[in-house]
Amino acid sequence: MFKSGEAKGDLNGFLDAGSHMDGELSFEDTFRVDGKLSGKVLSKGDLVVGERGEVDGTVEVARVYVSGTLKGVIKARKRIEITAGGRVLGDIQTPTLVIEEGGFYEGRCTMEPAAQREPKSESPAVAGVVTPLKAQRES
Repeated sequence: MFKSGEAKGDLNGFLDAGSHMDGELSFEDTFRVDGKLSGKVLSKGDLVVGERGEVDGTVEVARVYVSGTLKGVIKARKRIEITAGGRVLGDIQTPTLVIEEGGFYEGRCTMEPAAQREPKSESPAVAGVVTPLKAQRES
């Protein structure tokens, strides 16, 4: 799911294509949306928005991986990844933002080092990082 290999935990929830949910969602590890979800998402885990998935609302999770459409206010404690074809519209707050070529983002972005939001660790704090992924061209 996460190309970086950072996703931890098992998939413990799924909203399939053709399904729609309105309300508040909370989960433990990883939740995947391929249908439509409107409302509030709260978790210490990871949210995956599949290619046909649509999420509209407030999202507060550890990581978000977007291949579909995500609209609203998004707070990710660790990272947000937008794949080619993924669309994010809204205000985001995250220490790390990755947008693949072909991914779309429109909104306001606040990047705050994770160390400022989480208890201090022994490693030094680093500033937020935007990592563009470029397609490799053939010679």
